[in-house]
Amino acid sequence: MGRIVGLKRARKTLGALVILAVFGGNSAQAQSDYPSRAITLLVPFAAGGSSDVVMRLVSAKVVESVKQTIIIENRPGGGGNVAAMALKNAPPDGYTLMMGHTGTHAINATLYPDLKFDPIKDFQPITALISFNNILIVPEASPAKTAAELVAFAKSKPDGLTYASQGVGAGGHLLGVILAKQTGIKLVHVPYRGVAPAVTDMVAGRVDMMFSSYLTSSPHIESGKLRMLAIAGARRHAQIPDVPTMAEAGFPGVEMEQWFGLFAPAGTPDPIVRRLNREFVAVLQSDEVNKTLLPQGSIIIPGTPEDLAARIARDVVALGRVVKNSGATPTE
Repeated sequence: MGRIVGLKRARKTLGALVILAVFGGNSAQAQSDYPSRAITLLVPFAAGGSSDVVMRLVSAKVVESVKQTIIIENRPGGGGNVAAMALKNAPPDGYTLMMGHTGTHAINATLYPDLKFDPIKDFQPITALISFNNILIVPEASPAKTAAELVAFAKSKPDGLTYASQGVGAGGHLLGVILAKQTGIKLVHVPYRGVAPAVTDMVAGRVDMMFSSYLTSSPHIESGKLRMLAIAGARRHAQIPDVPTMAEAGFPGVEMEQWFGLFAPAGTPDPIVRRLNREFVAVLQSDEVNKTLLPQGSIIIPGTPEDLAARIARDVVALGRVVKNSGATPTE
């Protein structure tokens, strides 16, 4: 009897080893062949915005190296939460990625009390991409020529001014809340599904002001349809050296770094993560991408997955404090 039991156990062990060899081998083969088909890359904003433009530029160069298509899929909504949930629920095989940002992976953790994902546990960082500071802009018909004049103009209006943003929870939303709280002016938030449609309505004069990326608004600034008043950063940008910081304009504390990074679902195999990191970092460091992005107001910040993870851990705390102090809410 003992011999029969021992034989059965041996067969089970052998069967398990065969299964492990087959599936483990397939997994290893899949990783070594990666990518063997098209990759979908989720962008949490509407097409035409600054993040969409950057992601399409960088992805097009990565395609040349990996010899596979990268499909850009715009998933706006919920301050980036729609795209983030889609990534969280995607298979961790490297074929669904996301361009996350300050909102999805830092601000929203505090802004949304019922957030359905954890920005740290549910995603695998790959690399940081770019950062920038928003600029305060107004339509050409606005009487304000400086940030101080804009605040004075807002105080003269019983109903206040309207301000556009890239969406609820985006940097432009939060900066407006901070400015209103600091100055006592009334600002009515008008969220859009991305920066491009918001800037379009700014040009048409449908909203009074917004904090926008320079990349998206620069053509309209150059044409005179929009006017820059200040930059919401710690220092002036070399591309627009005549534009003062909000602090220089008299409003210290109205600043925020906007960053973007590349993410995969949690559990994505490390060899795939490292391959993606190498490919995207190489493109970001190329002369062609630098010559295109730097004049548009972007700062290129590639690094390791661990660098991006550290940035997220820092900003979940730091920007969470900003959200709490500002009193911002998802519906504001």
